Amino acid sequence: MRPLQVIAVALCVLLNGLDGFDVLSISFALPGIATEWGVDRAVLGVVLSMELIGMAVGSILIGNLADRIGRRPTVLGCLVVMALGMVLASTAASVAQLAAYRLFTGLGIGGMLAAINAVAAENSNAARKNLMVGIMTAGYPIGAVVGGTIATELLKGGDWRVVFHFGAIATALFIPLVWWLMPETIAYLAQRRPANALDRINATLSRIGHATLAGLPDPTDKAGTGSFRALFAPDLIRTTLLLCLAYFTHIVTFYFVLKWSPKIVADMGFAPSAAGGVLVWANVGGTLGAILFSFLTTRFAIRPLLIGAMLASVVMVNLFGRIGADLQALSFAAACVGFCTNAAVVGLYALCAQCFPTAARAGGTGLVIGVGRGGSVLSPILAGVLLNAGAGLPAVATVMAVGSLVGAGTVLALRYRESVA
Repeated sequence: MRPLQVIAVALCVLLNGLDGFDVLSISFALPGIATEWGVDRAVLGVVLSMELIGMAVGSILIGNLADRIGRRPTVLGCLVVMALGMVLASTAASVAQLAAYRLFTGLGIGGMLAAINAVAAENSNAARKNLMVGIMTAGYPIGAVVGGTIATELLKGGDWRVVFHFGAIATALFIPLVWWLMPETIAYLAQRRPANALDRINATLSRIGHATLAGLPDPTDKAGTGSFRALFAPDLIRTTLLLCLAYFTHIVTFYFVLKWSPKIVADMGFAPSAAGGVLVWANVGGTLGAILFSFLTTRFAIRPLLIGAMLASVVMVNLFGRIGADLQALSFAAACVGFCTNAAVVGLYALCAQCFPTAARAGGTGLVIGVGRGGSVLSPILAGVLLNAGAGLPAVATVMAVGSLVGAGTVLALRYRESVA
């Protein structure tokens, strides 16, 4: 891989980190909003839901758009939407306005996640594609940790609006960087063949340091429409459905500890700050899991690694639910849960890049992520219903771990289908 390719992937890592902060920005601002406006948790929960809905819609619709108009303009458009949404959020004067602005911001975040997955894959060589997609995915928890630390410091000297001001400025700074350093991918141009495709490909090849082409290569796949119909064509429908199911079910398990661990730990009698520390360890573990999994893909096949990570997630979530009131043990278990569950998310992203053809890669990834957002909504609701019904934490953890178990079986089915094709 040449420097320009590495820079493009590095930008994807940073953009994914930006998404990680943007998603959590409302969480950092929420206490100040509740105090200033005097609204209860149920109303604020609507605001959190609006963002998730926006991300789901954005992943599906804007991901498909990236297969039609290109990766680069889609990324630039998503950055504009995210920056504008952050600015608008800082001006909100009511819950209704804030919910609308977070819905709008979520569209950009969801579309960005789908587009940069394709950019990372298509700027990588064959030997390092899974590694680059995995490293890109690791940017999300890193952005959550780093951005959260900065937001915490900013809130010491300002109100909740400073969180959105910081997010807007950071997002806007990426617009010129993407414009200068992220050319349209050669794979997209060769497949979609827009006006002056050959000239644009040769310009990028020259910047990278490769020889130019005398003519356009033959398209690498038949799914050239960049539409949803291509994802449900006979040659892709099984892959599309299995990947959606695997991601959805695993995300149900993934979000259980991320959403409920602070409350679970606080209910054991620990201070809120200590409970929040357990969540930090879960994100630290998630970062390490993403990085290690990415490097393992350069030596081992991705499907066995992914299935192993999902099965390990089942074990670690069950362990988390059975530790009891031991803060150090809970922190360690949360880190292990984050390690395993986020490693599996990396594997699923890489599997999307591997299984979907160029012409449907962003749209396919966006559909999988969008469906998965349903799992992120279902997870805290399901766990809450079980806990309110009187189920003990060990039983709830067992139920919530089933998602990763189903995901592992689904990935195994995908592997079997491909091996006999």
